[in-house]
Amino acid sequence: MVSSTVNVVRYTALFSGIAYGWYHRRSLQASHDQHKLDDAAHHREKLIAEAKDAWKRKQQASTATTLITDPEDPRFDLEKLLVSWEKSS
Repeated sequence: MVSSTVNVVRYTALFSGIAYGWYHRRSLQASHDQHKLDDAAHHREKLIAEAKDAWKRKQQASTATTLITDPEDPRFDLEKLLVSWEKSS
């Protein structure tokens, strides 16, 4: 027969292991969830930066084709200026 002291030690070890496993799993899950949130935030920041770069490239491309409204400039084109005024009004 097994003494009652040995049974107490066995069950104490069993329940301590279960409690430790539950606590350890909980802390690992919290760490994993925080890591996922950080990755998602980093991904959003990356997408925003890419969108800003694309917008800047689009704005630079549109400024390259802007109208020249200075009549003194040799590249001035009155017809293009009048067409753009018609479209805007």
